[in-house]
Amino acid sequence: MTFSIVARSPNATLFGVAIASSSPAVGARCAHARAGVGAVATQNITDPALGPLILGALQRNRAAGAGTALDDALWSTPHAAYRQLAVIGPVGAPAVHCGAHALGVVAAATGANAAAAGNLLADASVAAAMIGAFEAEPAIDAHPVNGADDVNGAGPGSFGARLLKALHQGAACGGEAGPIHSAALLIVRDLSWPIVDLRVDWADHDPLGALTRLWKVYAPQIEDYVRRALAPDRAPGFGVAGDP
Repeated sequence: MTFSIVARSPNATLFGVAIASSSPAVGARCAHARAGVGAVATQNITDPALGPLILGALQRNRAAGAGTALDDALWSTPHAAYRQLAVIGPVGAPAVHCGAHALGVVAAATGANAAAAGNLLADASVAAAMIGAFEAEPAIDAHPVNGADDVNGAGPGSFGARLLKALHQGAACGGEAGPIHSAALLIVRDLSWPIVDLRVDWADHDPLGALTRLWKVYAPQIEDYVRRALAPDRAPGFGVAGDP
């Protein structure tokens, strides 16, 4: 039904989720991230409330790590057996939960700065392949001011590009057992809003391709939109009619 990756940049200034599903609007229900705190994917038979719950636990106790935050969330819900969750915090190893009632072929894998998970997969190798693809690219640390290369797709080490590459690799290894119809990319930085929140809520054909095309349009403009929010008097124009 769904496969995803949650990740952080090496200096934990960026957190992100890339996710695809046969269900509609996967980004609205299953991708969660909070600046300086972490990222969570809530999938299988989804309870979106678990995303903010886990992020809240990470925020209250950063040093405890993803595993503790995940365990606390599982303890609080009577339906843990139906959930599949991938969690990463600012420090320590990522964590994954695959409940006993997760659907079909289920897989999960973790790396130093990422975790991947999937259910109703065509092949159990999907999660490990996603981690391998994410880690194969050189990582560029993001800086709140000068980290454009890590967030705008200009170079091979771009965080967003690495997340999308992982998602495409998962699909190339079979992805879901059936066709996927929605996909999303979520990235947060040192701001109160996501710097990237791109979604394909439904596509009959190739939602990953549509998401990648959205990324290529949006990525070069990320820092411009940040500047417009923080310093509109010094921000670049939009290049449209009526723009001074």
